[in-house]
Amino acid sequence: MLRKMFEEGASVQGTIYHKGSDPHKAAVVGDTVGDPFKDTSGPSLNILLKLMSVVALVIAPLL
Repeated sequence: MLRKMFEEGASVQGTIYHKGSDPHKAAVVGDTVGDPFKDTSGPSLNILLKLMSVVALVIAPLL
């Protein structure tokens, strides 16, 4: 998403950057690296939250 902003021309601290600039290259790398991590961490965090809530419900009556 950030990559598309730079392709249209994004203003960062008063300077306008376009496609091919260093911030654009960094945004492309961030999109490339970030998307797979987002796709793999999302489902595992969902399972972790469900597990934590079930454990809390089981332990609560004992306290």
